[in-house]
Amino acid sequence: MIFFDTLIDLAADFASEAAEAVITKKIKDRIHRRKNMSIKSLIINPGSTSTKIGVFEDETLLFEETLRHPTEEIAKYASIVDQKDFRKNIIISLLKEKSFDIRSLNVVVGRGGLLKPIVSGTYAVSDALLDDLHKGVQGEHASNLGGILAREIADSIGVPSYIVDPVVVDELMPAARYSGVPELPRISIFHALNQKAVAKRYAKESGRAYDTLRLIVVHLGGGVSVGAHVGGKVVDVFNALDGDGAFSPERAGAVPSGALVKMCFSGKYTEKEIYKKLVGNGGFNAYLGTNDMRNVEKMVDEGDEKAIALREAFLLQISKDIGSMACVLEGRVDQIIVTGGIAYDKYVVSELQKRAGFIAPFTVYPGEDELLALAQGGLRVMRGEEKAMEY
Repeated sequence: MIFFDTLIDLAADFASEAAEAVITKKIKDRIHRRKNMSIKSLIINPGSTSTKIGVFEDETLLFEETLRHPTEEIAKYASIVDQKDFRKNIIISLLKEKSFDIRSLNVVVGRGGLLKPIVSGTYAVSDALLDDLHKGVQGEHASNLGGILAREIADSIGVPSYIVDPVVVDELMPAARYSGVPELPRISIFHALNQKAVAKRYAKESGRAYDTLRLIVVHLGGGVSVGAHVGGKVVDVFNALDGDGAFSPERAGAVPSGALVKMCFSGKYTEKEIYKKLVGNGGFNAYLGTNDMRNVEKMVDEGDEKAIALREAFLLQISKDIGSMACVLEGRVDQIIVTGGIAYDKYVVSELQKRAGFIAPFTVYPGEDELLALAQGGLRVMRGEEKAMEY
C-alpha cells in the first residue's frame, strides 16, 4: 500500500508540475502577445476651460483635439465634478465624428487630480481613488475629472483605466517638509507628469538610468516648478500652486508673509479674493495684465519699462530657485533640464544659462507633451514593464 500511495503522490506531483508549467506558459504567452500587439489608448487631459484628448496606437498619435468650453457654459455647473457628463458627451461625440470605434480601445488614461499625496507611477482608477477625486480631498481642480472620465468611459467598454503622475506626487525627503511653522509644512504640488517625463527622456537619450542621475528640472508654464531629482525621486520641489518659489505668469509664488497677514486682516478682501491674488491673478497678470510670455516679450520690444523690469525679476527668481536645488543636490548636478511653454523663449533660456550654467549643462525640451506622457504611462503597465500602483 505504501508503494502505491507513493506512486499516487508522485503522479499528483507530476500532474501539478505539468499544470503549473501549462499555466506559466499561458501567462508568458499572454505577456509576449501583449508586448507585441499594438495598444490603442484614449488620453483625457481636462483643463479649466478645455478638454484635451488624444488617441494613440502605441506611442503614435492618431489624432488629438482640444475641446474648448465657453466660460458661460462652464458657469452653469455648481462644481467641477458636475461637469462630468457634459465633458463626457463632448468626447464621445468627437470620437463619433472621427468615425473612431471606441470599442477598439485597449485602455483609457486620464490626467491625475488633487488626490492625497502619492509616490510617482501609473495608478489604476480604483473605487477609493475615484471617491477621492469626487470629494476633491486636496481641493477642486479640473484635473480631478481626468480619472473620473477615464474610469467611466473605460468601464463602458470593459477596459482598464489609469492616471499617471498627478500633481500631488510626493517624494520629498523629510528635511524638505519643514517650513518654520509646524502647522504649515511644505507640501509637494508640482508639474510631476512633465517633470518626470522629460527627466526619463533625458535619461534614455543619454543612455543612463533615471535613478542614477542628479537632475534639476525647471518647468516654465502658466505655473512654474523647479525640482531636484536624485535616485529616481523628486526629493525637493517648490510648490507650484500657492506659496513657494518664483512667481509665474499666473501665480504669486512666495510673498512676504507678514505683509500677507496684514492684507488678510485689512478688511478689504474676502478669503477668495486674497487667494485669487496669489493663484490666477498673481505674477505676470498682476503686473502687466497678461499671462502670456509672448505678450511680455512684445511689450519689451516696444520699450515698456514695466515689462523689462518684470522679465528681469522673473529670470532672477527662477535662477535663485535653480541655485537652491543645486544646494539640495550638494553641487553635484548632471544636467539642468528646462521645459514648458516658456522654454520656447530663446532669450529666457539663454539668460538662465548665463546665470546658472556654471552649475551644470542645460538641456531644453520646449513645451509639455502631456498627452504622450500619459499614453506612455499607460503603455508601461499594459506591456507589463511596470506594475500598476494601488492608491
